[in-house]
Parts: sequence; C-alpha cells; structure tokens
Amino acid sequence: MGFFKDMRTGLTRNVTFLGIVSGLTDISSEMLYPIVPIFLTSVLGAPMSVVGLIEGVAESTASFLKILGGLWSDKVSRRKPFIVAGYSLSAIAKPVLAFAVTWHFVLFSRFIDRVGKGLRTSARDALIADSIEKQHWGKAFGFHRAMDTLGAALGPLVALLMLSSMPADAPDYRFIFKAAFIPAILGVFVLIYFVKEAAGQSGGSGTSSLTTDHSALTTPPRTPMTSDFKTFVSLYAIFAIGNSSDVFLIMKAKNAGFTTTHVILAYTGYNLVYAFLAAPAGWLSDRLGKIKSMIFGFLVFSAVYLGFAAADKGWMIWALFALYGFYGAFNEGIAKAVISNLSAADNRATGMGYFQGTMGFLTFAASALAGLLWTKVSPAAPFVVGAACAFISAGALTIWTRKKQLAF
Repeated sequence: MGFFKDMRTGLTRNVTFLGIVSGLTDISSEMLYPIVPIFLTSVLGAPMSVVGLIEGVAESTASFLKILGGLWSDKVSRRKPFIVAGYSLSAIAKPVLAFAVTWHFVLFSRFIDRVGKGLRTSARDALIADSIEKQHWGKAFGFHRAMDTLGAALGPLVALLMLSSMPADAPDYRFIFKAAFIPAILGVFVLIYFVKEAAGQSGGSGTSSLTTDHSALTTPPRTPMTSDFKTFVSLYAIFAIGNSSDVFLIMKAKNAGFTTTHVILAYTGYNLVYAFLAAPAGWLSDRLGKIKSMIFGFLVFSAVYLGFAAADKGWMIWALFALYGFYGAFNEGIAKAVISNLSAADNRATGMGYFQGTMGFLTFAASALAGLLWTKVSPAAPFVVGAACAFISAGALTIWTRKKQLAF
C-alpha cells in the first residue's frame, strides 16, 4: 500500500486532467493508427514507400512546430492556448480521413493532425513540469504516459469491436474514421474546463496574453542549449535515427500472416504493457536515475528489434510486441523528465521543443530510411539498423553519465 500511496503523492489537478485529455485523444488516434497503413495499402493501393513518406512528412511537420510552439509559449509565458489549439486541430483531422479517395487525402489529414500535435506538445509538457515539484517529475511524466498509452490500448480495441460488426471482406474503415472524432472532441472539452495555467510559470506571472504581450514577442527566452543539453540530445539522436515509425512493426506482423484483427490485438498488447509500466518506471527513475532507466529501455529496444528482424512465427510477434512495451515505459516520459532537469522554468517549453522537434526530424529520416531498406534490401533490414543504433546510443549515454556523474 505504501508504494501506491507514494505513486499518488504530488500528482496535481493539472497533471491528472492532462493525463485524461491525452488518454481520450489517444483513444481517437489509436483507433486509426493500426488501420491507416492497411487502408492505404489495401484500399487506396499505396506502396510501402508512400506509407513511409506520409509518416515522415507527418512527423517532420510536428517536429518543426514543436520547436516553434515551444519558443512561442515561453515568449508569451502561456501554455494553455497552445494546448487547446493543438488538441482541437487533431480532433478535426480525424473525420477528414473518411473522405480519402487517394493517398493524398491521408497525407493532408495526417498533416493537420501533426500540426496540432506540434503546436501543443512542448507547451503541454512544460505545463506538466510547471505544475508539480521537481522531485516528482519522473512520476508525473510517467503517469501522463500511462494515461496516454492506456488510451492507445483502448483505441484499437474500440476499432476492433467496430470491425467485428462489419463484413470481414468489406470493412467500413471510413465509419471508424468518423467515430474517432468523438473521444477527441471530449478531450478538448475536458482540457478547456479543467486544466489551468500554472501560476508563475515560464518565468512570467502567467497573466500575459497570447496576442497582447508585445514585449514577450520581441524578447527571446534564455536558451536551454547548455553543453549538457546538447550532449544529451546528440547521444539520444543516435538512437532516434534507427527508431522508425511503428507502422513498420505493424507491417512486419502482416507479413508474418497476421490478420487485421491479430495486428490490432498485438498492438493493443504492446500498449497495455506500456500503460501498466509507465508510471512505475517514472517513479523508479526518480529514485534510481533517469538516464540509467532510459539506458535500460534502449537495451530492451535493441533486443526487441533484433527479434523482429528474425521473427518468422506468429508467437514471436506476440511476444515481441509485449516486450516492446517495456521499452516504451522506460523511454519517452523519462526523457521528458531529463529535459526538465536540463532546462529552466523560463525556457522549458523551448527545451522540450528543441528536443522533441529534433527527434521528430530524425523520425522522418528513420522512417524514410526504413522504407527504403524494407523495399531495397529486406523487411528485416530496418530492424537490424534500429537495434544497432539503440545499442550504440545506450553505450554512449552510459559513458557520458559516468563521466559527468549526473545527479538525476
């Protein structure tokens, strides 16, 4: 009981409701995520190279706007307007897919969705850090990832339930695209009515207006680009160049003979493991060290990707998706807690933006590279490259952490 009480300690109203918002949004997004590549290839006839292109363009868009959104949020000392605008755009993007007659419509929808994600993410993560004490950052970001990923687990199950009521030989993917709008817009309403600006955040009073604080727009925040910040981002980037979109995991499962239903269930299993472990992993990182915890996640990633490269039986795919959840729990939320430690209150959104934006651009490169490797070399090649990059990054971070003797 003491563990669960400690897990709850310090979780503020903002952290809790931002977790709920992310959970609802991810129900919406993940209703579509495992279906869209299948819709692209089987209904619209797009090749795998186009699937990689769409994911790359989408993520690079989000990356660019994460940087701009973070800078702008710090300049005007506001978080919530960016978060509301971002989640609203993502909600609107979902039903656009229902009108797709070529892959270009899917690209447009993904573009709008990622504009929303880019606009909101840096400000939202800064608001989480602004809303809770420093010693609980790992736990707070872990809780947020748990709620986000729980939504990611429920979304495919909702899609699967809907698919089960449709003819197996002619599923109505477009109806699912429309239905995904409902949880997304519910998340926007929760955000508007229950999440507040954190007092005194971003180095300002929290009273400036998004459109009227002219001095903020002309005075840049202090840069978070310290030597430790740049070193961490650079070493993490080695991993990111091999971390292509999860679309390739889904298509690997399809190549192994999985039906659409089995793909969705396997992806759901990954998200359930991720959701269950994310909060405890964040709590553990507050005690054992955040970068050490991330290194463990990278080693798990490397092993899992090697497994996907070699997998040729269904049971292997099921097991690898479950193990992949361990990597997720020990990575994204903890990385944000590291960035919170490497930045200050008045440049935290900027730091989040630089980090996540850089990683997003590398995801574009990784997805494009993976698509080419899949097509030109073999379906196993993207996973071998990803495993190697994760292992090298883990080793480099280990050496750097020991040399610097970092206290977080």
